[in-house]
Amino acid sequence: MRKLIYGMNLTLDGYIAAPGDDIGWGVPSEELFQFWSDQLKATELTLYGRKLWQTMSSHWPTGDQRPEATPAEIEFARRWRDMSKVVFSSTVHEVDWNTRLVTGDAVAEITRLKAEDGGPMDIGGATLAGAAVRAGLVDEYVLATVPVLVGGGTPFFTALDNRVHLNLVETRTLPGGVILTRYETRR
Repeated sequence: MRKLIYGMNLTLDGYIAAPGDDIGWGVPSEELFQFWSDQLKATELTLYGRKLWQTMSSHWPTGDQRPEATPAEIEFARRWRDMSKVVFSSTVHEVDWNTRLVTGDAVAEITRLKAEDGGPMDIGGATLAGAAVRAGLVDEYVLATVPVLVGGGTPFFTALDNRVHLNLVETRTLPGGVILTRYETRR
């Protein structure tokens, strides 16, 4: 059975995007960027909701070809492009870069993927991840909390039907006052 991990940068007040889908507050330090790159390297499959897919696919397919790209960005772009991805959307009609599109029941497909043998899966996008959390499918949460308040936007956690009890696995302070925390779901 695969492990499902939900992790993203978020503001201190709990948002992954400010109003208007603004993510400009979350530019990572080199250390945080390397952490996410290492996470990607350890991931066998990434699951995306539509909005996050559109953000990632608008930049990373050619991120290694930009003249100002750092060695870490070049490495991340190549990993991202080459890894297996699944996009869950009823409005996206075409995907590329080792990606498969699922237009049906996301929870059923995530449950099926999770039951397979294989390495860890990451899930991104608040709506998609929220459905997986409510279905009890998320095994680990990774929060990179940026010391900024935006007052609204897209929350990291959507409404839950029940409490989810967690065990703290790691806490680390990164440059710029970012607090990295990892939690495992208590089963």
